[in-house]
Amino acid sequence: MRGHFRARYVRLMGVVLVALLIASSAVTVFAQRTQFITIATGGTAGVYYPLGGAMAEIFNQNVRGVNVSVQATGASVANVNMIAQGQVELALIQNDIAFYAANAQEMFQNRIGNLRGITTLYPEVIQLVARADAGIRSIADLRGKRVAVGDAGSGTEANARQILAAAGLTYNDITVRYLSFAEAANNLRDGHIEAAFVTAGIPTAAIQDIAAQRDIVIVPIGADLLEKLRADYPFYTGVVIPGGTYRGVNHDVHTVAVKAMLVARADLSEDLVYNMTKAFFSHLDRMAAAHAAGRLISLDTALDGMPIELHPGAARYYAEVGR
Repeated sequence: MRGHFRARYVRLMGVVLVALLIASSAVTVFAQRTQFITIATGGTAGVYYPLGGAMAEIFNQNVRGVNVSVQATGASVANVNMIAQGQVELALIQNDIAFYAANAQEMFQNRIGNLRGITTLYPEVIQLVARADAGIRSIADLRGKRVAVGDAGSGTEANARQILAAAGLTYNDITVRYLSFAEAANNLRDGHIEAAFVTAGIPTAAIQDIAAQRDIVIVPIGADLLEKLRADYPFYTGVVIPGGTYRGVNHDVHTVAVKAMLVARADLSEDLVYNMTKAFFSHLDRMAAAHAAGRLISLDTALDGMPIELHPGAARYYAEVGR
């Protein structure tokens, strides 16, 4: 009898051991086949963060073998550096920053060689927001004022500096405040600054928040200033912020814009980027639901303003669909 139980025990332990080996093998295979992807976005009060979340959802649901997450960051410049250092696989950035990175200009002393384009997305509108009681109605009126220019070294900061220069101003003519979008909104509300540059898709949550609490104006950047800007920075375009976009701003405002874009590390496989690009354009409804700026994303404009080399996987998709 004792031998019978011993034999049953040995058989049982054998079954358990085999099951454990199978489970271990399955976990190993899963780990080997799952590629973890991080999308670098921007601050949580901007546009990149919700759109990055929608992208992660699209990829997780429609691309086999990936686990995609988003990371809040300091936006364009920080994201390029994270790509360069291999810390993230995908990033949302401005096309002007991509151009600087690929050509060792502005804030990039060295060329970033592992940056590849997937698609341009929507206009990144440069919005100069001022308190209505600050008497700021033009760029020239910023002289002597406290002005938020974005995070130090960010894409917004580059836009602010270039626009000021085109208007004949430098940082010496204003009191510079390096603030994120959310910080700038809080400082405008509390009266610690008079104006802020914000580069983002419209409507921008940070501006909506301040407009709900304090009267604001959007300072125009007109055709004359755009012409001066484009002489040195051809990626700028003219855009109109429709009246009613923000509470209390009921008239159209002319300003300038760059374009948001999605980039990848060059070492991502062609098949992976092809599948992600295909999934992305097959589910643009999810992007439109994530933020109003997502409604402006289109396959028809996917290559407009593309300033860098395409990733081979994205290029393969565009060739397939005749772009």
